[in-house]
Amino acid sequence: MADFSVDGKIALCHSADLKDSGDAVPFDVSYQGQTSRAFAIRFEGQSHAYLNRCAHIPMEMDYQPNRFFDSDGQWLICATHGALYDPATGACVGGPCRGGLVKITLDEQDGVVRWHTAHNLKPIEF
Repeated sequence: MADFSVDGKIALCHSADLKDSGDAVPFDVSYQGQTSRAFAIRFEGQSHAYLNRCAHIPMEMDYQPNRFFDSDGQWLICATHGALYDPATGACVGGPCRGGLVKITLDEQDGVVRWHTAHNLKPIEF
């Protein structure tokens, strides 16, 4: 669904694709000039997105493809290190980590979730 628009927002998915504490919608970005994996989730009715990079050691976090929530659906968990993150803020709440997750600004309008570009966050150029 990716579609670059003039206002610096990229269409990511339909709002209905994000289920509370469910599977993430993955996407690729250029972060600080490097291709990086990112993911969008819904938590307590709000959509959020982060780089798929643990703050402890920069490794992808999902324990199965697009699965980041713990068994209770309350925390994002790094499958490699066990670090726990607040799904609403990306802040580390337990386990080994240095800081929090890199947050990507999202908005939802007309049933579409869009991510916002920034000076260090761009769409992948083909």
